Amino acid sequence: MIEILSSTQLARAKDTGALVADILQTLKSRSTIGTNLLDIDRWAKAMIVEAGALSCYVDYEPSFGRGPFGHYICTAVNDAVLHGRPYDYTLADGDLLTLDLAVSQGGVAADAAISFIVGDAQPPESVAMISATERALAAGIAAAGPGARIGDISHAIGTVLGEAGYPINTQFGGHGIGSTMHQDPHVSNAGRPGRGYKLRPGLLLALEPWIMADTAELVTDADGWTLRSATGCRTAHSEHTIAITGDGAEILTLPKRAQL
Repeated sequence: MIEILSSTQLARAKDTGALVADILQTLKSRSTIGTNLLDIDRWAKAMIVEAGALSCYVDYEPSFGRGPFGHYICTAVNDAVLHGRPYDYTLADGDLLTLDLAVSQGGVAADAAISFIVGDAQPPESVAMISATERALAAGIAAAGPGARIGDISHAIGTVLGEAGYPINTQFGGHGIGSTMHQDPHVSNAGRPGRGYKLRPGLLLALEPWIMADTAELVTDADGWTLRSATGCRTAHSEHTIAITGDGAEILTLPKRAQL
């Protein structure tokens, strides 16, 4: 299903996006050396409940996961990249952590992810990976607008990631979003321009470039959810929910300080 939102739904989507961004930034500030992933999950739950919102994850049970996800946020550390199920792990200096959060509020969902390095260590390779996903995300957003096609976004993202030298996995990518978290169209992180669904105002997309340092192959963790790099290399992931407007794309999941 491809859903085009009404003006009322779009207004609600902006509120949901702001909530997702605020929660992620709060969690980032609290995710320091010695923080347990299960604490991050508890903090996410508390903020979602306090806002009167609903988790898109806790009861989520798609075909690619094993049973309900059972947690409120995805926490992926180092070689984990997608669908990271929180577990009893304490963050160390230099860990590369990705937080991926989707909530629904007022009947409209928003989805975003951030990658960052915990503590004072700044491994150059990890910094470069995070930067590449952020640049690719910006390029994908710049390529989105009325009259553009999904392939234009995919091509823009893939060009940045490819030029940075990273293998690209196309099993998982961006997606439509609206009254539910995952909708059509699929937005691959590589593609050909001028192909695919033609974008229309009112369409919401979650764009999410993600990479692994030296492989495009994923393996599934024993938890049945967490996807890791097949070689054990580090990974990074950046995501925003955007709304297609009459003259471009509006980012709904920017932190407030980035909106000033």
